[in-house]
Amino acid sequence: MSLVVIAECLAQPGLEDRLRTALEAMIEPSMEEPGCLAYRPYADPNRPARMVIVEEWTDAAALAEHFTTAHFRHVKQVLDLVLAEPMTIRRLTGAGDATS
Repeated sequence: MSLVVIAECLAQPGLEDRLRTALEAMIEPSMEEPGCLAYRPYADPNRPARMVIVEEWTDAAALAEHFTTAHFRHVKQVLDLVLAEPMTIRRLTGAGDATS
């Protein structure tokens, strides 16, 4: 059963480009991780300061390993500087998986 993660970020005024750059820099190294099935940041066209990252991992262990990588630790430092509020993270599984 794969795990989908939806993370929402809101940049401080004037730091929108820095947020976008930091999240885009996460795509390649994240996709190279063995348990990463998808990693895609999206910008809100109606609110440029808001970005959403949609990720898919093979399982919770793969996601936990992601949090230990150098590229994640680096982006966390950047996010601590540019976010206007704490990131919101939702972990989802397929509806059929929840009842199994």
